[in-house]
Amino acid sequence: MYGNYLDDAAKIVAEKREANLKFEHDRLTAEQKDDLLLKFHPDRIKEQFTELKIGPNKGQKAPIELAEMLQAKPRYTADQIDLNHVDYETDVLVIGAGGAGCSAAIMASEAGAKVLLATKLRPGDANTMMAEGGIQAADKPNDSPAQHFLDCYGGGHFDGKPELVYTLTNKAPSVIKWLNDLGVEFDKEADGTMVTTHGGGTSRKRMHACKDYSGAEIMRTLRDEALNRPDSITIVDFTAAIELIKNDKGEACGAVLMNVETGELRIAKAKVVIIATGGAGRMHYQGFPTSNHYGATADGLVIAYRAGAKLLYQDSLQYHPTGAAYPTQILGKLVTEKVRSLGAKLINKDGEVYIHPLETRDVNASGIIREVREGRGVENDVQPAVWLDTPMIEMIHGEGTILKSIPAMYNMFIKYGIDIRKEPILVYPTLHYQNGGVEINATCHTNVANLLVAGEASGGVHGTNRLMGNSLLDVVLFGREAGIEAGKMFKKIKQTETAKMTLKHVTEFEKERAAAKIKGDVVSPKVLPTYTHGNTEFEKAIPGASTCPVKKAAAPKAAPAKKAAAKPAAKKAAAKPAAKKPAAKAPAKKAPAKKTAKK
Repeated sequence: MYGNYLDDAAKIVAEKREANLKFEHDRLTAEQKDDLLLKFHPDRIKEQFTELKIGPNKGQKAPIELAEMLQAKPRYTADQIDLNHVDYETDVLVIGAGGAGCSAAIMASEAGAKVLLATKLRPGDANTMMAEGGIQAADKPNDSPAQHFLDCYGGGHFDGKPELVYTLTNKAPSVIKWLNDLGVEFDKEADGTMVTTHGGGTSRKRMHACKDYSGAEIMRTLRDEALNRPDSITIVDFTAAIELIKNDKGEACGAVLMNVETGELRIAKAKVVIIATGGAGRMHYQGFPTSNHYGATADGLVIAYRAGAKLLYQDSLQYHPTGAAYPTQILGKLVTEKVRSLGAKLINKDGEVYIHPLETRDVNASGIIREVREGRGVENDVQPAVWLDTPMIEMIHGEGTILKSIPAMYNMFIKYGIDIRKEPILVYPTLHYQNGGVEINATCHTNVANLLVAGEASGGVHGTNRLMGNSLLDVVLFGREAGIEAGKMFKKIKQTETAKMTLKHVTEFEKERAAAKIKGDVVSPKVLPTYTHGNTEFEKAIPGASTCPVKKAAAPKAAPAKKAAAKPAAKKAAAKPAAKKPAAKAPAKKAPAKKTAKK
């Protein structure tokens, strides 16, 4: 029991459990869904969006918080950054080391490219690691990629780019095979057949899972594969990209990197740049809690937008219907959709099943918000919510099912004295996924030459709503596609001469800001969120912390850093013999950041 005032509310659910288990709520009609979304979905609240005044998407709407970042001051003006001293030269620069970034790095290295993988936290610190429920692929006899396409395209309100949805669904089975061959431990029957289940909006059982640690298992495997390729993949951690660099032709040719601990700047030069920076949950749109990891701050969208890349559906977010709403310590943490696919139903305070548990995520999120706003939610001292009746699972599948199938969920709640085998849990929508992002085509190209984008930072794959299991599929599949494409491209592209590298687009962006009379001292990209919890002490500068240098002089660590990723570019660097040394000394570049992080 909860041991407090919630016990009486939970008793109502328990008393009606048998009847509710037998009751199957009708699916909503298309008209009912549209009406529910219009009235209650956060994306439909007009006052929470504003019109972009500058940039490639000028005149279109975006969430207020994102618009502020997209139109904010750059952290540095172009003349404050010295592009003449290059610290890294590589074939392919991948920004972000989550599922998409690691997949891209692996596939580019397979093609013979030297890859620099830059991540602002550690490899694997990503939304991929946080994903729980599974990954979709139509690889069973009663299913097909065509059926998967129909589910995805319809579930995204027919807004997805058809060529992206086609690529996603047709190449999904090969992604499952690739992950399985790499060593991902998918749930399997005794004969080796993969276990598949339903998800919201799916017409077939095509969800492949690793219990409810699916993202963690996939991320572990991809991260280890990237780490095990030190001769071709150099990883620079605790380092954020704060600006893209272009050449005199307007093509992407590198990035300005910033050590998040010391503020030190580094210049990376590359033939191809891949943005795989993930989502934006830590922007906390409309004040929602989030299921996202600490670094999800829309950085990729910001630096791409400033460089002239177009966005698509930047006004569409996914609010996962079942974020934990009690207790405070886990507010907003994901309660995987697998809980509902196993049979748990959503129940209001009156003990009523008010909606089908496997409606699409946007519909179920809107339904929960409706119940709360219309007085049928469960009041508590954290977040008004509805019940998710988890004890139903073992009534359906037998004792032991929860520990076998969703151990992460059991562990998350039991540490606070809540046994989900015996008690229902409280849930409310949590900011979960960035449906939109940088617009791409089927091979991950943007409208900026030599700039590719993959994973959650891209837009168009899911339309304006994503189905369960298509995020892990998206990040791995399009991460692979970006890496394969970059592996073809780098062989045909000459390394940009340092003298032709430019941040002219940053200067032009600032002029556009001034012309639009955009004021304020907010800078972007955000890099990391700030949480003060009302404590003014947390707002003070950290004693001894450095700020980023202006007009960066040649740093003493620069030469070893260049050795790490410069092997393919040695012919271009005749005046710098150090670039011809073996790439095995890459760790020398990472050591200062790691030491700082451990303090």
